[in-house]
Amino acid sequence: MKSKITILILIIVVAALYPTVLFHLTQKKPQLFIENVIAAPKQKQVNSTLPLQIRIPKIKINAVIESVGLTNQGEVGIPTGPNNTAWFNLSPLPGANGNSIITGHYGYWKNNKPTVFINLSKLRKGDKIYIENGKGEITTFVVRESKSYNPEAEATDVFFSNDDKAHLNLITCEGIWDKISKNYSKRLVVFTDKE
Repeated sequence: MKSKITILILIIVVAALYPTVLFHLTQKKPQLFIENVIAAPKQKQVNSTLPLQIRIPKIKINAVIESVGLTNQGEVGIPTGPNNTAWFNLSPLPGANGNSIITGHYGYWKNNKPTVFINLSKLRKGDKIYIENGKGEITTFVVRESKSYNPEAEATDVFFSNDDKAHLNLITCEGIWDKISKNYSKRLVVFTDKE
């Protein structure tokens, strides 16, 4: 009889505690996680595996790589100036499995100065791209193909791959400049594979 009472008490205690445990797992921890994610950018972190430099000999590019996330409009960020490129930091590091993304400006900047990716369309299959990280390690990528997209087009293949290989995709604008929207009519993507 004593063991039945003990089991009954144990069941009542577990039943009483379970909602609290469930609440802590579903409410408290995600909330703390979100706070930590929001707070993370305020902490300066040095990561020597981050990409710092991109070189494309074929089109004479030797540029700094910034790190960017999503804009307030939910779009991939772009570099701050005409000469730099930007690694999308929600994509894999260049050389890691998946599609790493680097963006750069197209066209002419103030004083008719050409931007970093103005000649990106000149890359052809087999051309090489070199990415250097903070450790001085260089990863080589080889151009596979280029594609032009409408800005609103579905472009899952740009951001995701399922072949367990490392890719680097370079994105810039192309096409006709629209003075009203202050944007180009197309997006150019150069798809590359790790050598």
